Amino acid sequence: MLERIRELFTPEEILAGGFGLERETLRTTNQGKLATTMHPAIFGSKLRNPYITTDFSESQIEVITPIFNSTSEAYHFVNALYDIVALNIEEEYLWPQSMPCDIPEDEAIPIAEYEDCEPCKTARIYREKLFKKYGGKKQLISGIHFNFSFEEEFIKKLHENMGKNQPYKLFKDEVYLKVVRNYLEYRWLMVYLIAATPVMHDSYMQAHMEQLKKIGEGAYSSEGAMSYRLGTSGYKNTLDLYPDYTSVATYTNSLNEFVADGHLQNYKELYSQIRPKAKDNGNLLESINQDGIQYIEVRSVDENPFAKGGITLEQLDFMHLFMIYLLYKEENTTISHEERQKEGNYNQQMIAESGLLDIKLLHNGQEVDKVTWGLEILEEMLEMNNSLGLGKAELINQAIERVKDVKLTIAYRLKVLITEKGYIASQLELAKAYAQDAYNHRYKLEGYEELELSTQILMRDAITRGIKVDVLDRFDNFIELKDGAHVEYVKQATKTSKDSYITMLMMENKTVTKKVLERNGVNVPKGIEVTKGQSLQLAARRYAGRPAVVKPKSTNFGTGISIFTEGGSEEDLVRALEIGLEYDDTVLVEEFAKGKEYRFLVIGDEVAGILHRVPANVKGDGKSSIRELVEVKNQDSLRGKGYKTPLEKIKLDASSELFLKQKDLNFDYVPVEGEVVYLRENSNISTGGDSIDYTDAIPNRFKKIAVEAAKAMEAKFCGVDMMIEDYSDENSNYAIIELNFNPAIHIHCYPYQGTERRIGEKVLKVLGFESVGCK
Repeated sequence: MLERIRELFTPEEILAGGFGLERETLRTTNQGKLATTMHPAIFGSKLRNPYITTDFSESQIEVITPIFNSTSEAYHFVNALYDIVALNIEEEYLWPQSMPCDIPEDEAIPIAEYEDCEPCKTARIYREKLFKKYGGKKQLISGIHFNFSFEEEFIKKLHENMGKNQPYKLFKDEVYLKVVRNYLEYRWLMVYLIAATPVMHDSYMQAHMEQLKKIGEGAYSSEGAMSYRLGTSGYKNTLDLYPDYTSVATYTNSLNEFVADGHLQNYKELYSQIRPKAKDNGNLLESINQDGIQYIEVRSVDENPFAKGGITLEQLDFMHLFMIYLLYKEENTTISHEERQKEGNYNQQMIAESGLLDIKLLHNGQEVDKVTWGLEILEEMLEMNNSLGLGKAELINQAIERVKDVKLTIAYRLKVLITEKGYIASQLELAKAYAQDAYNHRYKLEGYEELELSTQILMRDAITRGIKVDVLDRFDNFIELKDGAHVEYVKQATKTSKDSYITMLMMENKTVTKKVLERNGVNVPKGIEVTKGQSLQLAARRYAGRPAVVKPKSTNFGTGISIFTEGGSEEDLVRALEIGLEYDDTVLVEEFAKGKEYRFLVIGDEVAGILHRVPANVKGDGKSSIRELVEVKNQDSLRGKGYKTPLEKIKLDASSELFLKQKDLNFDYVPVEGEVVYLRENSNISTGGDSIDYTDAIPNRFKKIAVEAAKAMEAKFCGVDMMIEDYSDENSNYAIIELNFNPAIHIHCYPYQGTERRIGEKVLKVLGFESVGCK
């Protein structure tokens, strides 16, 4: 089969597929005890949020990624979900491994609670029965499920060339069932490589304490243990059940028989290490018979406590490669499929409970050395990789080294860590480090860093609330938001269906903006227009020596603007007009409005945030030039380009050169220590300015004026730039100097100083995505 696959497919076609992850984890207190608080309300209905829900317990978060076309996308998204959850739980942490934290007795373990609806009642009853059958403590064992499918075109091409006139649906089922059958036989190797539960806490199961040895504070283990989750102490059916994976029909018949015999309450209770999945998993038996197998779910994955998201990209890539190997690997026909399953169970248990020792496994009824068999499988994988040109040799060689040396395994490393620092302390240290990492990168949505930060913020807030997000065009920051039948298309976070095209055109044109505001009783600066071809000297002479602002008629982000607070010379004003005309055919010359500038963010009918924006500046050290100080300040990780970070890098351009010239300075000037030098008058964040939150300090009068200005343009999303002489005086003079369509929200969410505002949720509210219960 290997030779045939090589003839038919490119490496890219072989490696194509669908990849998704489901991760369960416990919420804990800062002492490492199970948190018994309610599931955070911000995540909405448990049955409706497709990304963040609970599993068995109210304390057991489950995050679910969509299906992606690459392992890296799934990996980054599960990390992003970790960040979202970690940032929305107060004074709690996410436990980093599969075996539970410090847990109470069964009666104090909270079963997941639901709303008053029929699906909710069914979900609750199911969990109550599991609680009674298996106990609450075992239900708290958490894990990761890896959802995988081959690319549909890959299976179709296989069928065309190797289907032997078999109907496509049956052929596709056989592809997945072969992988399932082989996985059940060879899973022990996967368990060995990713096992990560070699220790249990003394609160988990006192019945097992007599067989175990205390290896650290609160920590119990046996000499060779690798995965208590996958061993006899873990979460498994009360009886070993062996479904018939010959066909979809025999598989579903097996499940029906197990339920009829009383071994399972329904098909979901079969805790096999791998499961075929359907198009409609809520109605699996009927759906899988009608539509066939859509993907497979691998359930043998312990959470890796050394990875924030519970799994590394290396682990994901190896599992993917293992799936390809299982498809290519000819099946073992020496013994029956049921015997293969039984040997698989035995080998899994041996690895789980004694894998760190030199042990023997069973293969075709014969004892085989663990290392010898493991290396044999990995050498076959290496041969497959080389033959098909998959480029994954390094990944396989790393696995080979781990088979040769148990000290390189996750289980061994974790056991050493817990022995040194104790069970709770070691895991809590990791949990706190991951929570801190989430906070440090709170403005990012991992996997989408190339998008504008405002778009990332809106996406994150949508995901938090269970609104489905689809990126339609990454380059254009164009996304789709969907909740049931409600769909909204959004570009750059605030370009939405709620604002009309004429609203955008009006705000884009500063002349029109001024006239409309004046007619609605809003104060704006007086001024004139200068167009290309007109005498620049005449306009410059009119405003020479007077405080003035020169700006292009139709630009944003502070580009091409020159400000003369003390009045400029005729020569400087001509230069300012020349700069402005580089950006537009028409330039406005206006009287300078006194006071400080504030950006009001109007969303809907309210002011969502107010910033005072400090112009780009540097602080002298007595040794470095302005140019050198800018280079140093731009190295701050919060500063970037293209609105993908909270602050923008400072730009030294013609406008800043002209501004410094008015003060008899240039880029080579060396400020004395502590001297603050401003590099331009206008304070746009886009030109390197610093933002300070003033939302709670500005009187309501000015907020009402900002809302009235936005309403005058019929704008739901509007950035209002207002000059106020004295913000603390409600009767102070003011002037609106500009309105901005498509205002950035990230500057309010993550100001340089002051309170961080949750703007994304306000955008969602205006778009009609109210928090709703179960439907």
